[in-house]
Amino acid sequence: MNRRAFLTVTGTGATAGFAGMKLTHRDTPLPAGPAGNSAVAVLRADSYTKDLVSPILGGIRACSPQLADYVKGRRVLLKPNLVEFDSNTAINTDPRFVMAAYEVFRTLGAAEVMIAEGPGHRRDTLDLADQARYFDNVPGFEGLFTDLNRDDVSPVTNFAGEERMYFPNTALGADLIVSLAKMKTHHWAGATLAMKNFFGLVPGSVYGWPKNKLHYIGIPQSIVALNRRFRKTFALVDGIVGMEGNGPIQGRPKASHVIVMGRDLVAVDATCCRIMGIDPAKVEYLRLAADMGHIGTDRIEQRGETVASVRTDFELLESFRQLRLV
Repeated sequence: MNRRAFLTVTGTGATAGFAGMKLTHRDTPLPAGPAGNSAVAVLRADSYTKDLVSPILGGIRACSPQLADYVKGRRVLLKPNLVEFDSNTAINTDPRFVMAAYEVFRTLGAAEVMIAEGPGHRRDTLDLADQARYFDNVPGFEGLFTDLNRDDVSPVTNFAGEERMYFPNTALGADLIVSLAKMKTHHWAGATLAMKNFFGLVPGSVYGWPKNKLHYIGIPQSIVALNRRFRKTFALVDGIVGMEGNGPIQGRPKASHVIVMGRDLVAVDATCCRIMGIDPAKVEYLRLAADMGHIGTDRIEQRGETVASVRTDFELLESFRQLRLV
């Protein structure tokens, strides 16, 4: 039986098992977005071939020690940025980064760690993942992965002014969603980071490609609405090699040699912007999300490296050069 036939038979059962698993600590809430300052860890990482598990574990304990206790016995969903057929550039979250995150959350005691994505273009998602070398670098990838574009869905009310929106049950049933974003520029939003990565939680089988409903609502507005709906989250941004210029697909690889992480996704994205040489106060979706997290450096506690020590200005399209951080 080939893998498509296998997943057709087993996919629904695997998703149902993930959603219906009886786990411990279910009444213990994940700490809400901070009323005080937000901690964001910035770590140097020279390449994908070196140990990434140890520094990520250290970064989590430095910026969010409560997270390590929270994930024990829970369902963790890893959400990479898997966009387009490619194996050699910086379009997709590197599979070695995804594998490191998988090992981290298993080490922290998660009962289940899944990988899920709903690419914005109408593609065979498994073939896309195959070309991106996910099958080569993530053992048992087929059994861990759910295509959110074709997952069973349930309604959510009052989303971005809409009476209801439908979301994948795998995402709705997760105790923690980890945004494994790629550090990239974006030809509409200016930058695509941890928050924008949640576009992949919207099912293309319901709303079309490239997630037409979100474009109708508005890209900045949709980014904020998704992050308001999904609050039990953590960000791990792959900035080891990012993308500059005409991102998120047609730009050029940009080595930044960093991993950025934290519970406050607004603060994480603001920190990533500063590393990229972008002023986060000029990025529309971050301005709209200012009540959800922190943008200002006076409210973000940097752990690990300072932004100044790792700043690597990304080339911006001419239409976004006004975003440049002075």
